[in-house]
Amino acid sequence: MELIVYSATWCRDCRTAKRFLAEHAIPYIEIDIETTPGAAEEVIANVGKRAIPQFVLNGKWIQPYRPGRGFLHDEMSALFGV
Repeated sequence: MELIVYSATWCRDCRTAKRFLAEHAIPYIEIDIETTPGAAEEVIANVGKRAIPQFVLNGKWIQPYRPGRGFLHDEMSALFGV
């Protein structure tokens, strides 16, 4: 399993997503859209807007939160089998 997390240090939902991954010992590669050249553009190209956090699980883009709902704990728990 390869998991990439697009995030930024100022993003509260990103911190929640990374805390979820850490709590369940799910390894990931983090790409900070503020410091990695082209990363923000890659998010926009794949999801149509600059929305983070974004998970890329084995090449599939997944938005682990919903505006107004926050991090989708139940859905992500099911996805990762935790």
